[in-house]
Amino acid sequence: MKKEFYIVFAILATVCITLTGCGGAKLSVADEQMARGEYHDAANTYRKVYNKMTKREERPTRGMIAFKMGECYRKINMSARASAAYQNAIRYAYPDSMKFLYLAQSQHKEGKYAAALKNYDAFLELNPKSQEAKDGKRGCQLALKWKKTPTRYIVKNAKLLNSRRADFAPMFLPGGDYDQLYFTSSSEKATGTNKSEITGTKKSDIFVSKKNEKGAWQRPELAEGELNTELDEGITAFSPDGTTMYLAKARREPNANTSVEIYTSQRSEAQWSAPQKLEITADTISAYGDPAISADGNWLYFVSDMPGGQGGKDIWRINLKERIGTLENLGDVINTPGDERFPYWRSDSVMYFSSDGHAGLGGLDLFRAQLTPSGGWNIVNMGIPMNSAADDFGITFDKGESGFFSSNRNDARGYDHIYSFVLPDLQIWISGSVLDKDEEPVPNAIIRIVGDDGSNQKAMGKPDGTFRFKLQRGVKYAMLASAKNYLNGKQEFESDTIEEDAEYTVDFILASIEKPQVVENIFYDFDKAVLRDESKQALDEMAQLLKDNPHVAIEMSSHTDRIGSDEYNNKLSDRRAKSVVDYLISQGIAEDRLRHKGYGKSRPKTVTKRIARLYPQFKEGDTLTEEYIDGLSDEDKDAADQINRRTEFQVISTNYIY
Repeated sequence: MKKEFYIVFAILATVCITLTGCGGAKLSVADEQMARGEYHDAANTYRKVYNKMTKREERPTRGMIAFKMGECYRKINMSARASAAYQNAIRYAYPDSMKFLYLAQSQHKEGKYAAALKNYDAFLELNPKSQEAKDGKRGCQLALKWKKTPTRYIVKNAKLLNSRRADFAPMFLPGGDYDQLYFTSSSEKATGTNKSEITGTKKSDIFVSKKNEKGAWQRPELAEGELNTELDEGITAFSPDGTTMYLAKARREPNANTSVEIYTSQRSEAQWSAPQKLEITADTISAYGDPAISADGNWLYFVSDMPGGQGGKDIWRINLKERIGTLENLGDVINTPGDERFPYWRSDSVMYFSSDGHAGLGGLDLFRAQLTPSGGWNIVNMGIPMNSAADDFGITFDKGESGFFSSNRNDARGYDHIYSFVLPDLQIWISGSVLDKDEEPVPNAIIRIVGDDGSNQKAMGKPDGTFRFKLQRGVKYAMLASAKNYLNGKQEFESDTIEEDAEYTVDFILASIEKPQVVENIFYDFDKAVLRDESKQALDEMAQLLKDNPHVAIEMSSHTDRIGSDEYNNKLSDRRAKSVVDYLISQGIAEDRLRHKGYGKSRPKTVTKRIARLYPQFKEGDTLTEEYIDGLSDEDKDAADQINRRTEFQVISTNYIY
């Protein structure tokens, strides 16, 4: 149930109606209570009068009382009771079409989106231009969508901070290590004994929780000093140095409307002085609450229903150093015909606030507002689970993406409670293995990864060749793997921009400088040395490898199968090796880094781990000699001949000077 200064702004628009007839004095008492904003007491009185009525001719009066009862429950955030009352107003044909809108809004706050949509539509049939109903309908539609795509925030009930009553509007005390948290509470520990006529609970006070030497929050206590009185105090903000508190305080006078004003208090040796009223304007009818201070300490932001706004409660600001002539409304991008509440400045350009006028999940939702370079605003609903169908408001951040806010979610009585939140770091990783061309692990490789965001990481791979790096989302990375007696390997990778944990895999295949390396996918026509077009991709990669390792000189060799004479195979393989060298030269590789040699069938291939995986009929370590192949089946002979027909390179120097 929102505290007095959270719901009190609606009081001033209420008109006291004196009725005669059925109900007599009790009905007039209820009307007077409602006109003064004593919604809890008024609802009880209306309910008693309503329950006494049974005659058919009293149906119009029952409809009227049900509607007013719904108004009382709506204003103290008892949405389920408000919905039931508005449904009775419809049942008894109460003539005000607002019953459909208020019923839709109450159902919206209960999370009954399908039912709320029907009643928004019923209201729009009668009032097709209503922006409030259109925004509510859009909020229901978005809520159904957002339920399927929650954000990564983790939200928990901060049980240690909460009482059996209402606890809300947390705020860190600046100027330290975020180790003091102030908030408002109607806990039984609150000062005074009188119950609020508006909420039915004790009038709220300002409490504080502090961290102990181990960094753990302690149970809340009343704030030290002279802050708290028999009246409602709460919703605090602080100057950047933490020495001045700005707080809302409810003004209560017998048989008069309740209002809210902003006060200041000074801190000295952990004690707060008696609050002094801060004069904002000469207007004594309007209400002023929800104070917030800009990051530079120069501006007071607050909420008021004063004339000149967009409707409902708006966020305004005034310069604390030059108050005269600096009062301004934040405009219709921030403010709506609904209520905008609880501003909070996190930096010079980022403000958080709550609203039931912008499309949302129901009740007040938390929004992030970013100032653009052009002076405009980019406003984003914080989504689920930060927001719910209930009221979510009063956020405060610590040093990182964590902090506290308040919400009346999951409380049938409508009481607010404090919740903690944290946005975990995205867990984006890239892992893989460094292998040689025969798929053997390369131990202890050095992997470097450089991002276009300026990041630069370096790590050593494990003895089994594996590695793992943590990345950031939406960054393009260049990766380099190097190891002793191997040529460097290079990869490029760009992480996704989707806000979810992810792990990507990239493997490096390094070429040994100590043994010949097969170049895959080099093709020639039968009995010819001309490279086929499909060979060029592999050779382009070979050229890039040489560019990435500029101090290396190599021999390109070609090998044939066992068919044909030695002389024929030597000449054919030599011409083929030269074709490869000529192509590499055409791609910018210096001629003196390259030599070619044709070995014909004189160097049969020894089966490696990789070959054994691809051709399980052959055993790792076997050499595919002519004698070995002659003992195979015809099918396996073809496979062995294919393995022997290959193009390889061998590093012959690692100190080439270019």
